[in-house]
Amino acid sequence: MSIWWSLHLRREAASVPLARRLLLGTMETAGVDPDISYDLSLALSEACANAVEHAGDTAHGDSRGAYRVTAYLDGEKCRIEVADSGPGFPASPMNTASTAGPALTEAPRRPVPVAAVPYDAEHGRGLSLIEELADHVTIGNKPGRGGAVVSFDKILKWRKDAPLMAV
Repeated sequence: MSIWWSLHLRREAASVPLARRLLLGTMETAGVDPDISYDLSLALSEACANAVEHAGDTAHGDSRGAYRVTAYLDGEKCRIEVADSGPGFPASPMNTASTAGPALTEAPRRPVPVAAVPYDAEHGRGLSLIEELADHVTIGNKPGRGGAVVSFDKILKWRKDAPLMAV
């Protein structure tokens, strides 16, 4: 069985725990191992916090004040994508992406390497943390209108009593 959902959220700090709780609830109901659920929820929180903090000016009241979170649990894998409408990552030849439909967008590999950030730094650890917690990460810009896209996958482990366990 597959489960997917998509949220269109305002770029406000309160949206981050909302997305995280929805993901945790979905994974708990499906029977995903709690350690895997925690890793994915932490990675999602980091990606959402980046969208809230870096996606541009919300003073104009347009769609640039929003971002989208899509999560897809299917069999042995969970894929999460966070896309915003801000300025995106710095220009690079790798900053072009092709769309793979409305639910999830394929983004290119990282346009700029993430610098090593001290473990006790208060800013700049988000993308590195996502890379540590997920099995596969793509980071890039949306084509056309602009904006950043961070997507990540993780192989799921299931509880023994999982109602939706992969067969």
